[in-house]
Amino acid sequence: MTAWRRDRAKSKSEGQATVEFALILPFLALLLLTAVQVGLLVRTRVLLTHAAREAAREAAVGADDAEVRTAALASADLSPEHLVVVVSRSDGRVSVELRYVQSTDVPLVGPLIGDATFDAAASMRLE
Repeated sequence: MTAWRRDRAKSKSEGQATVEFALILPFLALLLLTAVQVGLLVRTRVLLTHAAREAAREAAVGADDAEVRTAALASADLSPEHLVVVVSRSDGRVSVELRYVQSTDVPLVGPLIGDATFDAAASMRLE
């Protein structure tokens, strides 16, 4: 095979690889955006669990319900408009339940998933 034919065959295979990459690129982008959205949802779940513990601790030391909500918001980067805090005290224990609606804002993936609702609860002995 002459050098000219070898170079021509090589350029055809490089063009084919470019076309294949162009065809697969949208799927890779969608996969990356999905991973980002899932990561954001997992982050929200962890923050909500931490906020429930902090709110239960605040309620255990005798704070009123408004202070418990403030403690939950201060402990995590959560939007106050989407957070619902329910505090109940009985039998020497306090229970705090949190519900948070996380909007999914990642382009392409977010509208497909829809908003996610997370619940977290924590209970402690009253001090």
